[in-house]
Amino acid sequence: MTATFSSVTQAFATDRSGGHTAVSDERAGTGRAVAGTGATPAPASRPHTRDHRVDALRGLALLMMFVDHMPQNLLNRLTLRNLGFADAAEIFVLLAGYASWLAYGRGFPKNGAKTTFIRIAKRCCRLYLAQTLMLIVCVVTIRTWRNYSPVPVDFLEPELAHGFSDFWRVLVLDALPSNLNILPLYMVLLGAFPLIYLLIRANRFLALALSMALWALININPNINFPNWLDPDGWYFDPLAWQFLFVLGAGAAVEAGRHNGDLPAFPWLRIACGLYLTFSLVEAFPWTQWGLPVIAPLALPSPDKSTLAPLRLLDVMAIFYLVQSSSLARRFSETRLGQALALCGRHSLEVFTVGTILDLFGRLIFTTFGDAWPFQIVINVSGLAILYGVTVIYERKRVRVKAAAAA
Repeated sequence: MTATFSSVTQAFATDRSGGHTAVSDERAGTGRAVAGTGATPAPASRPHTRDHRVDALRGLALLMMFVDHMPQNLLNRLTLRNLGFADAAEIFVLLAGYASWLAYGRGFPKNGAKTTFIRIAKRCCRLYLAQTLMLIVCVVTIRTWRNYSPVPVDFLEPELAHGFSDFWRVLVLDALPSNLNILPLYMVLLGAFPLIYLLIRANRFLALALSMALWALININPNINFPNWLDPDGWYFDPLAWQFLFVLGAGAAVEAGRHNGDLPAFPWLRIACGLYLTFSLVEAFPWTQWGLPVIAPLALPSPDKSTLAPLRLLDVMAIFYLVQSSSLARRFSETRLGQALALCGRHSLEVFTVGTILDLFGRLIFTTFGDAWPFQIVINVSGLAILYGVTVIYERKRVRVKAAAAA
């Protein structure tokens, strides 16, 4: 296992081109700016250091989502959902916007509109296939498990539990079951990316202002939402509100590209972010679950997730700013643990798909056999090991394909 880990991470660490977090284009832009001032630009053959922070943060978010989707899992007391107002879903969507700009925003001028449109369409198709696979596995598994042991009704909406007559509604995204609602959001946002790209290229601050205005409107009137046949309130992740987080991620990628992958480090802003996250931690921490006295000064209710309430938005923005402006975070992403997390982030769709299916089996085992410590240890250790194994398999495949193409 150690040899496998070393070989994969070595191949990953030495990859200087491709991928969602490569920074060669940003450095080339910096070189041109320096040349314009009369300074000597860096040689074109100079090796570039890959920034793994975004991949590592996304990998960490995916593992937290795996833990969070099992309510009986005691490990979720240590994830973001209980350590602040935001949780892993906000991190996932913000980084989706960031990665989309690096993958497709730079692709429009580099590869042309037609090629980039095709790449976006293919990615959306892969998301749809993953969504369909998870749905079929969940429905078949739950209906089979019920033949041997009772399963709570909230594991699957009653409309899907008693037959397939309305299954078509799920396939056309007219109905979104619980725990299977974030990939449809990603599909909608990615489908809208060409429009987001045009707005950002025209005027980045105007694009952010328009996106923020739409987000504010949804927070004022939460009834504006996409229809969901399974829920009269609409999509759990309202795309009209969550698009702001996606656009913020794309805008952050543009800004980071001008500073070698870093966001500008302002000491006063880092202090403000740290203070806000401390406040968020004190307010959201599950004091009673740990048998501790509640010391939250305001005892605020959980901010609304469907509309991406302001407290949640500020929370995820503070986390991302501290990570992407930190040299310490960059160094951590180069460690063995950071590289393992980055591998999960690089293969996010595969990790999320397998993790969602493992979540279902974990919930069924906890419900049927109990959530004692032996089951807690087995489910968490085996689940995380399987997810890492998935990343190793897909990373080896990616390296082989790249080597074959180079040969």
